Amino acid sequence: MNLLIKLYFNFNYTVAMILFLIGLYAVTSKSNLVKKLLGFNIMETSVFLFFISIGAVEGGKAPIIIETAPKTLYVNPLPQALILTGIVVAVSTTALALSLIIKIFEHCKTIEADKLREMEE
Repeated sequence: MNLLIKLYFNFNYTVAMILFLIGLYAVTSKSNLVKKLLGFNIMETSVFLFFISIGAVEGGKAPIIIETAPKTLYVNPLPQALILTGIVVAVSTTALALSLIIKIFEHCKTIEADKLREMEE
């Protein structure tokens, strides 16, 4: 029962861990290059969720400081800025990887990693 309570209060971290493991499973066990790329995207999403969860503050307000406001607890804006940069990098990496997969398919007529290894030998 105690474990369920801890999982409930750390729900974001639990979901991030589960998503990371699902992505890792897809990358390691699937032979299709598109499925591997989707696994990488799921892993990236889990890292984004983890970093945003770290920056969250219980009862925190948006980090807009007003001189007349009393002392308030603010949410850390740095993880949000880093994740925004990470999303841009992830989208551009995914676009590049998909274009490479298309070129591999046009040249080799397959996107299965096992068959590509066999063709290489």
